[in-house]
Amino acid sequence: MHGTLPAAQPPRRGFRLPLTLRLALRELRGGLSGFTVFLACIALGVAAIAGVASISRSLSDGLGREGRRILGGDLSYSLINREASPTERAVLEREGRVAVVATLRAMAVAGEGAALVELKAVDGTYPLAGVLVTEPHAHLADLLAPRDGVPGAVADPALLTRLDLKVGDRVTLAGHPFAIRASLASEPDKIAGGIGFGPRLLISESALRGTGLVQPGSLNRWSYRIALPQASDAEIDAVAARIARAAPEAGWEMRARSNADPRFAKSIERFTQFLTLVGLTALIVGGVGVANAVHAFVERKRGSIATLKSVGAPGSQVVALYLVQVMLIAGLGTAIGLAVGAGLPFAVDALFRDALPLPLNPTIAPGELLLAAAYGLLTAFAFAITPLGRAHDVPVSGLFRDAVDPAAGKPRTRYRLLLAASLLALVALAVATAFDRRVALVFIAAAGIAFGLLRLVALGVMALARRLPHPRRAAPRMALANLHRPGALTPTIVLSLGLGVTLLVTLSLIDANVRRTLTASLPARAPNLFFLDIPSADAARFHDFLAQAAPNAKIERVPMMRGRIVALDGVPAQKIRPPEDAAWVLDGDRGITYADDLPDGSVLTEGAWWTAEAGKASLVSFEAELARQLGLKVGSAVTVNVLGRTVTAKIANLRKVEWRNLGINFVMVFSPGTFRGAPHSDLATLSLPGGTDASAESRILRDVAHGFPSVTSVRVKDALDAVGDLVAKLVLAIRGASAVAVLASLLVLAGAVAAGHRARLYDAVVLKVLGASRARLLSAYGLEYGALGAVTALFGLIAGTLAGYAIATRVMRLDFVLDLSGALVAAGLAVALAVLLGLAGTWRILGQKPAPYLRDL
Repeated sequence: MHGTLPAAQPPRRGFRLPLTLRLALRELRGGLSGFTVFLACIALGVAAIAGVASISRSLSDGLGREGRRILGGDLSYSLINREASPTERAVLEREGRVAVVATLRAMAVAGEGAALVELKAVDGTYPLAGVLVTEPHAHLADLLAPRDGVPGAVADPALLTRLDLKVGDRVTLAGHPFAIRASLASEPDKIAGGIGFGPRLLISESALRGTGLVQPGSLNRWSYRIALPQASDAEIDAVAARIARAAPEAGWEMRARSNADPRFAKSIERFTQFLTLVGLTALIVGGVGVANAVHAFVERKRGSIATLKSVGAPGSQVVALYLVQVMLIAGLGTAIGLAVGAGLPFAVDALFRDALPLPLNPTIAPGELLLAAAYGLLTAFAFAITPLGRAHDVPVSGLFRDAVDPAAGKPRTRYRLLLAASLLALVALAVATAFDRRVALVFIAAAGIAFGLLRLVALGVMALARRLPHPRRAAPRMALANLHRPGALTPTIVLSLGLGVTLLVTLSLIDANVRRTLTASLPARAPNLFFLDIPSADAARFHDFLAQAAPNAKIERVPMMRGRIVALDGVPAQKIRPPEDAAWVLDGDRGITYADDLPDGSVLTEGAWWTAEAGKASLVSFEAELARQLGLKVGSAVTVNVLGRTVTAKIANLRKVEWRNLGINFVMVFSPGTFRGAPHSDLATLSLPGGTDASAESRILRDVAHGFPSVTSVRVKDALDAVGDLVAKLVLAIRGASAVAVLASLLVLAGAVAAGHRARLYDAVVLKVLGASRARLLSAYGLEYGALGAVTALFGLIAGTLAGYAIATRVMRLDFVLDLSGALVAAGLAVALAVLLGLAGTWRILGQKPAPYLRDL
């Protein structure tokens, strides 16, 4: 029987992973031993960046989602020192339901006590959006309505505590009594009011008019909130455009619900950028730990690499194999960091929802998480490619032979180009996503300089140790040799610890100078009390009153109005794109004054002060630095809107202003002829000869509150405390973010000690065989780590001081005082930590039995 064999079936060709990836996954089955620090560094840095970005997005989304409630309506139009005219009111009321809110500062008096309050007067339609919560709960109109001829008020609990009051008691405003009917539990539009220097007191609009606090020139803000029925953002924009066309000369400030607080949104962006750069610092510092871990990984895989190369695997495939492994592990670390960062807004919202002053809308932010992942993977690649690339050209014999001192060599050009490309990608990513690209570039340059200097310090220490005479005693001689021996830990420890100490010293000095400025130096030079809304008719009598109450005090008094810049050299303010440092001048109303003479605390830098005759024209003196940033010079035209009237004045001179003494000064000081005769109130300051005197200040505040009830008194220390509290919270956030970078430094330091484990192990074995005791070896290692810690602490003190000086003087515009108390503590802790971590890492090594290792030598 003849037949034919069936044809051979071709093998099934299903999907198979590439060979390099299959080999990498197979090797990873053995676990992630030795990659703990690697994972921690990547996860920590990515978590910091992802967490900061996610919280920022949640805040921005919260502001956007709650924009209508924060603003108090869909649109808001605000005027300073004047109410809207009937024609302007009619323009607004044609578009929707209008609520009127007036805000000002006033003095609340109860018995012998007096306190500054943030007074808020509302009409019957308030609030248009959100819910006002009071204790006890009742309709707001009922709480504020007059009973037995006395209008009601709702008070912040802080005011009740400060004046020792309770619901049912009375306070007086400008001599008029108000009955406190409830305490204020929640105010829907509180954020839009900005920083307050006193507790809130809520009254009705009609009751405010009865107090006499609203006078021509008094410092008050009138806001007109408009509620539109189910309007989209496009419809709101259309309404705003119609109002602008109908009342082009109103001079009011407009906000829409989509950007309820643009200044606060900008602050969030700036602060987010700073914290992101700190997180990037942590990631870059962690990159050193990545390089250490990859170097140790290559050392552990020496036998495997030799085997692969001996059977014909090209060097590029070997590098690709282990690069895939490293990037897979980096991907795991990145995923961990992303999970932590993405969950941070939800954790913050769950734990601190009631304490947060801002609306937080926890959400997963894919764009921000993708950015954090890109940072993490690029950092891992950049710091891994060089130690992996060195294995490309090392011969098989060298791989088997160099167990303790591997042959050194530069990686091929391709790997150096890959390193350069990845670093450029990191720089491009940081700059492209930065709110302020100049700040990002400065940070990148500073980081590069710090890395370069620390590398030079490490090389200098090794060169010096190599040239020093060898000590006679064994422990110091061994410590000195360990500093410069092949494979020494000097470069890694100096880099990781140096960056951490520099960061700690910088923050310590900035913190010390900010606190000194707010709590020490300013009160010594600043006035003790500010007095606002002094009626011009009572100005002379008020001056005499202060002179009698404080005979030796210095009293300054100037007229004050509020004005908004509407054009510069004929260009409308909304079309000007000023630098970020000067944008605030065009954003909202500014305090302005007029004067015959150059104000104290000012120095002319260009032009001349006006004479009595020249001062009859419309002239203005502008602050020099702001003028430069706005492109203004002597002869430029500045157009302002004051009390609804538009005035154009020519810049007669520029002057440098010393703002930090908190004296009376203004960005713009006009000539007397510009506004003489215009309704205004006066602003006065009082400086006691002995500096801060709490009892005298309290007495004067009480007497002013009783004698001049319409005058608002502000104690400078209270204002500084309010600002200081805000700064303290910001510093706390900065410290928290910076702690991540310091923790990364510690991880790198621990990783460096672990990376040198193999060489130290053989050292310890040989020395123990030769009779060295554990105590002698510990003393040698302690001297080595102590020397490295001292060198890096010295570098950190110098570099951190320079960085702190630059940030304090150039960025924060503060006087710098070298206060190294906190910095020395940080540096000392760094030295102690370096020694402890180093000894902790070697303790286990010193306990190993020599026999198992001698067999392999």
